[in-house]
Amino acid sequence: MTTDADERAKIVIADDHAVMRTGLRMLLEKEPDFKVVAEAGDVDSARRYVRAHRPQVLILDLQMPGEPSLPAIPQIREESPDTQIVILTMQEDPAFAREALRTGAIGYVLKEAASTQLVEAVRLALEGRTYLHPELGAKLASEPDAPSGPPDDLTERELEVLRLIALGHTNGEIAEQLYLSVRTVESHRAHIHQKLRLQTRAELVRYALAHDLLNAD
Repeated sequence: MTTDADERAKIVIADDHAVMRTGLRMLLEKEPDFKVVAEAGDVDSARRYVRAHRPQVLILDLQMPGEPSLPAIPQIREESPDTQIVILTMQEDPAFAREALRTGAIGYVLKEAASTQLVEAVRLALEGRTYLHPELGAKLASEPDAPSGPPDDLTERELEVLRLIALGHTNGEIAEQLYLSVRTVESHRAHIHQKLRLQTRAELVRYALAHDLLNAD
């Protein structure tokens, strides 16, 4: 049985790899009631396509060039309240899943399981129901509540720098945004690593997510 095109659920795919987008389109359009109306390679394009098409579902990769995906989730939901957002990512850290769901996503699927889980996640999203990768759900359920605020004696400027690091900005971009020299940003970054006793950017991102720093003004 075929479904009239006007009645099919409209879907926008946002992923920076063209091969991945093609595979997702083929997977989704095997379903007679799904229609992929646009493909985006970055967050800015995804937002434009969502405004233009008002899809029922946006499938959004977390890590794409340009504007970060996580802070854009509430903005997209505000611009198109009827569009449900399903995250499709390689990021297995439950902190990312928690933040994505908290800021407005309704589904969280790992790319490794896309072929078996994405269609189900989209169908649940169309019903307004949440889908979370089972292993991540178990991890979230077993984790203690996240701290309510950042400890560790970080200054306000260090918090600003940490937030921008977690959003994916380079030292040069941070310097430009905060009207600082690159050397000063490097100094703040060194102090952050020292105070938090964290070595890698991934650890800083996890800290920022756990302490709800990405939505700071």
